[in-house]
Amino acid sequence: MDYYESDGLRLAYRVEGEGSPILLVHGFASTHQVNWIATSWSRTLVEAGRRVIMADGRGHGASDKPHDAADYTLEAMAGDIVALLDHLGEPGADLMGYSMGGMVSLVAAALHPERFDHVIAAGVGERLLDKNKNSTAVVDALLTDDPASIQSPAARLFRTFADQNNQDRKALALCFEAVRADFPAELLPQISRPTLIVAGEVDDQAGPAAPLAARIPGGRAFTIPKRDHMKAVGDRAYKEAVLKFLAE
Repeated sequence: MDYYESDGLRLAYRVEGEGSPILLVHGFASTHQVNWIATSWSRTLVEAGRRVIMADGRGHGASDKPHDAADYTLEAMAGDIVALLDHLGEPGADLMGYSMGGMVSLVAAALHPERFDHVIAAGVGERLLDKNKNSTAVVDALLTDDPASIQSPAARLFRTFADQNNQDRKALALCFEAVRADFPAELLPQISRPTLIVAGEVDDQAGPAAPLAARIPGGRAFTIPKRDHMKAVGDRAYKEAVLKFLAE
């Protein structure tokens, strides 16, 4: 891993391949390794002639893990990926994020349109627009010393995923609480780059892709057949749709 500085934090990143750059932003409680390498996304993009830029987001993986909720806003994380482009001397890149990374990508595309070309936000959909999302069950699941006490199946899944990836659970709890606050939907009409929203057909966490895409000028949607939130990540149809979109 290599490292760069952003907002006073030391953040880890990796670059693979040669060609036109694409920056990948992983999901909550994940890492660049789990989200993009283990799913063969990085290999697929390198074989397509792309320079693949991947980072561990703040609070995750090999990056710094501050214990202050104010450090985990979507705007701050969008700033991190711009800082990574600056560090690498890249004036711009295509951009793809999954789940939380998809949220970060949409905010980055709205706030820094000059730095991105094609934008893919996957693992997000209509539920991103829900108001007053409750984060208590997942936060409690991350912080408890007794995993057997977790009642919510969804919260138990987040805890298991965090433990499997050897994550700092306090940092993740703060991050989850911050990103579950109301998404800044007012930014969506400001996105001027070609944007593809991707969600699994049975992804109850994301909801359908089309209603979210409709909020973005010229936004398009792709539904991954028969996939839920976890199984959609490395799906072949998802990869084929993204490669087609990037080639346009």
